[in-house]
Amino acid sequence: MTGKVNIAEKFGLFTERWQPKIVATANGQEVKIVKVKGEFPWHHHDSEDEFFLVWKGRFRVEFRDRVVEMEPGECIVVPRGVEHRTCADDEAEIMLIEPANVVNTGNVVDAEFTAPTGATI
Repeated sequence: MTGKVNIAEKFGLFTERWQPKIVATANGQEVKIVKVKGEFPWHHHDSEDEFFLVWKGRFRVEFRDRVVEMEPGECIVVPRGVEHRTCADDEAEIMLIEPANVVNTGNVVDAEFTAPTGATI
């Protein structure tokens, strides 16, 4: 892709939550956007780090020993193998960067939260 991507416009194209959408790819990594609200299941990724950037709203990543609260413009990397869950009390918009085809629920399969890989917008 060599054209520009308007992130705010892309967020306006969908309403579902916890279903990441790919907006760009580079070097085997996918740049995704996702709307979130509530609590995601506890999980970890055996082989992948995850990068989260808050675009809009408030978002937190909970670890077993601490909670990291974030606002727009703040980001965090969750290292591979580290158990965590993501949460937002009100709807938030998040950008993710992770290797292609990562299952969003990592080592957990959940009928409500596990999203298909490769969804673009």
